Amino acid sequence: MKFGYTMLYVKDVPRTVAFYEDAFGLSRRFVHEAGMYAEMDTGETTLSFAANGLAKSNLPCGFQENHPFGPPAGFEVAFVTDDVQAAYDRALAAGAVAVSAPAAKPWGQIVAFVRDKDGIVVELCTPSTQS
Repeated sequence: MKFGYTMLYVKDVPRTVAFYEDAFGLSRRFVHEAGMYAEMDTGETTLSFAANGLAKSNLPCGFQENHPFGPPAGFEVAFVTDDVQAAYDRALAAGAVAVSAPAAKPWGQIVAFVRDKDGIVVELCTPSTQS
């Protein structure tokens, strides 16, 4: 088994792609012409976005939509950077919502958290010193 990709269900795929470009400096790899699916260039593992409508058709049992004002879902997306403060400031300037400012963790990383425009938690951290 090999981890293939992470897909986040969002309200507006093109808006989310633009936000991740502005807030985190990612580049779009692919955006479907219908605007229901997109992939970002993030290295070996793909970060993709799909419209909530696609989730509804894929998951007949239903699902909990992400929402910027409710409690966040029980997952996060993490981006590794050498300058967490600059990444945090850039994300906030692009419209991310602050969760916690950069702080040193006991295991040696600097870590900060923001929420994107759909309320998804995004961790910004320095490389792990434990691997």
